[in-house]
Amino acid sequence: MPADPAAVLYGLASAASWGAGDFSGGVASKRSPLLGVLAAGQAVGASIVVLLALAAREPAPPPASVAWSVAAGAAGAVGLAALYRGLAIGRMGIVAPVSAVLCAALPVAAGALEEGIPPSPKLAGFALALAGIWLVAGADRSARGGAAGLGLALVAGLGFGGFLVLMDRGAAGGTFWPLAAARATSLGLALGAALALGRPFAPSRAALPVALLSGAFDAGGNAFFVLASQAGRLDVAAVLSSMYPASTVALAALLLREPVSRRQGAGIVAVLAAIALIAG
Repeated sequence: MPADPAAVLYGLASAASWGAGDFSGGVASKRSPLLGVLAAGQAVGASIVVLLALAAREPAPPPASVAWSVAAGAAGAVGLAALYRGLAIGRMGIVAPVSAVLCAALPVAAGALEEGIPPSPKLAGFALALAGIWLVAGADRSARGGAAGLGLALVAGLGFGGFLVLMDRGAAGGTFWPLAAARATSLGLALGAALALGRPFAPSRAALPVALLSGAFDAGGNAFFVLASQAGRLDVAAVLSSMYPASTVALAALLLREPVSRRQGAGIVAVLAAIALIAG
């Protein structure tokens, strides 16, 4: 049975938006403290989804939906903290691919338990997508990964995968208000961590526009994922959305002239083939 075209399009839009958000956040983080970039991004993202909720006149979600969304926001914040900490200590070759694959694999397992095992072509597409994500994200093969790097990778992947699963449940009570609850939770945690450290964290004037842009793209990725999960199966929405590393790599190649390795090129081809299998 073919996947719902809307779910496929929303899932791919989520990957493109999340990839652009990661690219923008990475650029901003080179110029300003990480927590400041995260807080600024979460603030603009929360503002956007609140405005969308008001414009759509979306009714207030039930308490259970808010609770799931708050849990999703906390999981996402933990995932981001683990990801950036792992990258900061030079474990990119472990943290990036492991976290990205686990992010996709966790919702696939949850989707199989809740909605049944998908048809064989989609399973093949999922497997090919996971391999492609690994190849695209794991560009740094020279990085040595010890226990710390692997631990942070697992925490990041569980955080991101948990966000997708929990947000799918929160979105049962609406689209934008549940997202606003998740974003507000992430913002509160980022600000709390920044204040607890007691160090300056405000983004520089030069980095602020890029930090705000990263938040806008991140919010867009969240919204498109919710729409994808509402239009089709959770596993289809999650795997397609988790292809965001391909978008980040493409933007880095186009805008920063960063070379695309053969490994990454093979991963992008695998991702494109996976899309055809999942959508078929």
